[in-house]
Amino acid sequence: MSRTLRWAIGIAVVVVLLLGLALGAFWYVLHFSPDRTKYPVRGIDVSHHQGRIDWTRVAADDVAFAMIKATEGGDHVDDSFAANFSGARAAGLVVGAYHFFTFCKPGAEQAKNFIAAVPHDGPMLPPVIDIEFSGNCGRRPAMAEFAAELSAFIVPVEQAFGRPVVIYIIGDALTAYGAAVPERQRWVRSLAWQPGDGNWVLWQYGNKGRVAGIGADVDLNVLQGDAGELRQLSGG
Repeated sequence: MSRTLRWAIGIAVVVVLLLGLALGAFWYVLHFSPDRTKYPVRGIDVSHHQGRIDWTRVAADDVAFAMIKATEGGDHVDDSFAANFSGARAAGLVVGAYHFFTFCKPGAEQAKNFIAAVPHDGPMLPPVIDIEFSGNCGRRPAMAEFAAELSAFIVPVEQAFGRPVVIYIIGDALTAYGAAVPERQRWVRSLAWQPGDGNWVLWQYGNKGRVAGIGADVDLNVLQGDAGELRQLSGG
């Protein structure tokens, strides 16, 4: 066997091994699920991107809570929010609402939008602020300005709902503005890996989950706690 042929075979073997490792890693991430003895309460987060949802089927598929996109910026209300919020609650799920925070609108204006859109009756999870660069406007305010606008959102929202907000901040936004985010419980994103210790209450562990009643991929989450702590967190 010539040296060239041996090199070609060796390279082919390496390529096959790397491809196998990549496929194995992809399969692991796609099918990863946290230890249910440690995290027994599973939930999802949805928006209009999931289309029309059959919430009765969702509730029967080991889903206990749903975080639902309510608003974005100063005037946008998610097209599916009202239907998702009422449908999930009617199916017996614990519901919550989140706001996508934009860097191009005043925080007080965004707070008014969220407060007006989200029902205040009945048990629900704490309001959530979603802070990320993906899907946001291109503006990147200075740290002090960001902190002021975030506070202008948080203060009236906490007053309106009578409880502290939960903060979801990921990726480059966390790197850029994490130091300006006040101390609150966190909703963390850690795909296929156990998040580190910290003041987190929700863990988004998957972004391509499949759940009965939903025809599209959906984000999967678990609560740090049991069913009793879910009820306590929702105030019900």
